[in-house]
Amino acid sequence: MPESSDQPTTEDALQSWREAERTVAVARRGRVAAEEAAMAADQAASAAVATAAAAKSALEAMSLAETSAARTAEAAKLAVLAASAELADATSDASLAEVDEAIAHQGYRAAVDRARDTR
Repeated sequence: MPESSDQPTTEDALQSWREAERTVAVARRGRVAAEEAAMAADQAASAAVATAAAAKSALEAMSLAETSAARTAEAAKLAVLAASAELADATSDASLAEVDEAIAHQGYRAAVDRARDTR
């Protein structure tokens, strides 16, 4: 049975079908690529949120470390002042002890001289 003129030929129908298949394949690849891009964008957004949270935590840790360092420096200053005061007291005590020792030594010499004179 011959084909009518308003109907495509078998060859034209096959050609149309192949073109439609190619169009569908390209569209499917485009859809898959768009889905993958959307998933990548979602992962990037999640990573950005995590990075922001980590940066905030790092900033808070830095602030705490700065406060701790200032307190440590103040404690060290107080320790230096206390040690300096103790050194001054020890130096003063040593000087007084040396004076006492010199007076006692002088008293001993005087006693020896008296004992020698009384013999």
